[in-house]
Amino acid sequence: MKKQLSWKVGGQQGEGIDSAGEILSTALNRKGYYLYGYRHFSSRIKGGHSNTKLRISVNPVRSISDELDILVAFDQETIDFNASELVSNGIIIADSKFNPTVPEGVSARLIAVPFTKIAEEVGMAQMKNMVAVGASTALLGVPIDAFREVLEERFSRKGQKVVEKNLEAIARGKEYVESELLDASELKLEKSDGKKRLYMIGNDAIAFGALAAGARLMAAYPITPSSEIMEWLIKRLPEFGGTVVQTEDEIAAITMVIGANYGGVRTLTASAGPGLSLMTEAIGLSGMTETPAVIVNTQRGGPSTGLPTKQEQSDLLAMLFSTHGEIPKIVIAPSTAEECFYDTIEAFNLAEQYQCPVIILTDLALSLGKQTVEPLDYNRIQINRGKLVSDDEELPPLANSELFPRYGFTEDGISRRVLPGKKNGLHHVTGVEHDETGRPSESTINRVKMMNKRLGKLKNGINFSKPVHLDSKYEDADVLLIGFNSTRGTIAEAMERLEAEGMRVNHAHLPQILPFPTQIIAEEMKKARKVVVVENNATGQLAQVIKMQVGMAEKIVPFGKYNGNPFLPSEIYKQCKELLVHGNI
Repeated sequence: MKKQLSWKVGGQQGEGIDSAGEILSTALNRKGYYLYGYRHFSSRIKGGHSNTKLRISVNPVRSISDELDILVAFDQETIDFNASELVSNGIIIADSKFNPTVPEGVSARLIAVPFTKIAEEVGMAQMKNMVAVGASTALLGVPIDAFREVLEERFSRKGQKVVEKNLEAIARGKEYVESELLDASELKLEKSDGKKRLYMIGNDAIAFGALAAGARLMAAYPITPSSEIMEWLIKRLPEFGGTVVQTEDEIAAITMVIGANYGGVRTLTASAGPGLSLMTEAIGLSGMTETPAVIVNTQRGGPSTGLPTKQEQSDLLAMLFSTHGEIPKIVIAPSTAEECFYDTIEAFNLAEQYQCPVIILTDLALSLGKQTVEPLDYNRIQINRGKLVSDDEELPPLANSELFPRYGFTEDGISRRVLPGKKNGLHHVTGVEHDETGRPSESTINRVKMMNKRLGKLKNGINFSKPVHLDSKYEDADVLLIGFNSTRGTIAEAMERLEAEGMRVNHAHLPQILPFPTQIIAEEMKKARKVVVVENNATGQLAQVIKMQVGMAEKIVPFGKYNGNPFLPSEIYKQCKELLVHGNI
């Protein structure tokens, strides 16, 4: 029996690939297994190769696996594309309808199962994905009753008959494989602890975090891979007196966010790189008017339309530097679905505390990859609205022609903020340079004071709970691995392999990128001979930022991947081993 294994299902998009992975993983989650899933899909509604890879374990897992134990194939293309990942003597379960063959050089057992024929006998050909799920359970040792609740939730609106037909399709697939395969006990999963845990994608965690933070409006335009945030909130926000507005474009979305936040409503928008490009001018407006704004950027392959359904981390420099002029801005980058929830709550607090735009930067692997999350601790939720004048506070009367000093100079650069309609809180708001009351001003003295005031908000850092995740055991490390977003678990797994072979490895992962935690990273870099910066882009954007903020360029080794796929632990492992072999460390 196995403590963990990897399973993948593939075929043409529109064949129920996602449903097969979702139903199997949900059932396993409710049985208490830890899961980490990743979808490879085409940028079209139907057609094109699609697959879902699932890592299943009795212990926590935080990355996709290098290898594959079971491949479920709906076409020969799936076998040809993915069979190379199979472990020696791995298993391919394929629809006998297309006469599957194992590619030359691949050591795998092929089980041809009449997915389509069995599905047609049960009721309809579309149920072949459920037959495939059943065939998989024969290998994994998962009981059929694990699926009843999941199927009822998914199909009950179509009637109990549909639920029973799908359950029958799973049972028939399981029975067929059990009759054909004499022994596959080595693939059966060990018994899990049976504990209840969440299972979610990063986008859902961000949406839930926004709701918990008190957001009651989302303005956005749909775009892959951020749309699930919008879809989740469309269902949930109305239950709490909120709403989602699908705007005509991303420019309208960000300006609506700024207007709503000015009115006192916690509001967010979410998009991907192309949408953020359209938002940059208005993000500058948020900085100039010192209006809170929370913006989610789910990175994907670029430039232009690029690879809209593939992994990349190439928006980093754009998020740091794309706005014209100079404004205070905060960029945070969660690395797990759990962090997506908590960091989103912090993002709303930071936006109001520092009265500036806050960008939550994620990537496709984190946004759409599904993973096990321990039960959330709602006692950790704290709401901090900064220097917002409360409803019950009385402001002193204004003299004739006086206005409220909305942008008054303070020691920390943060002024008191009033909402529209507050008695004695009248002030101007403009994107033009202005004085303390918001009146336009081109005074050189005022300009310097206002620039210093705005930029000074962040000069002493920010009140963010965890600027850097450190796994730093060695004062004389061979290698320091640095990354951001979804690579955290992958780096950690590679690190374990390297340490098992005697290499001294530290790891620093960056949830806070702007303001950059210079001192912390500098101290870690001093401990290491080489610093390998792991990132899904071609130009080493994070490596460039580290050189700019910290220095020690001679130690830095950029390690990029930009073919649309996320890193595997073995790739990071091999990169570090090559440094050792070639005498660079």
